[in-house]
Amino acid sequence: MFTLAQEKPEDWWEVEALYDHCFAPGRTALSSYRLRDGVAPVSNLCLVARDEVGQVGGAIRYWPIRVGGVQSLLLGPVAVHPIAQGEGLGALLITKSLEVARCDWDRVLLVGDAPYYSRFGFEKLDGVEMPPPTNPDRILGYSLKDGAWNGIKGKVRKAKPPLT
Repeated sequence: MFTLAQEKPEDWWEVEALYDHCFAPGRTALSSYRLRDGVAPVSNLCLVARDEVGQVGGAIRYWPIRVGGVQSLLLGPVAVHPIAQGEGLGALLITKSLEVARCDWDRVLLVGDAPYYSRFGFEKLDGVEMPPPTNPDRILGYSLKDGAWNGIKGKVRKAKPPLT
């Protein structure tokens, strides 16, 4: 049994430790992290799942970005502790956070495995360029509003304040 809550500043290092455990500390060398450097996450979309004794079992974060000059969200990382994998916790984090994002945002981008993320409605984005080295087949998008990705092409860039 897990309880979801918005990530608080005091959760930061516990969540970072989960990400290190699931992805290895070298994860920060990925190009998507350059889009996060010096940019605050979208706090109301960052969720932490805790078990009945308060241990972090999963977490998800979102970041503001621009795609072809248009405001968008970058989903990631999302992680579930190995002892809780296979219980639907990752799916819960994704679906709940997308529900909240729908109120204020139009589109979400992530770099990930299409077979996993397609079940949530993510599709390969053609013409969207992540900083290298990124496999273009792993650049996926999700429309929070009908047609939100229609005509959106170009480079993915770090958000410039003010974005909310």
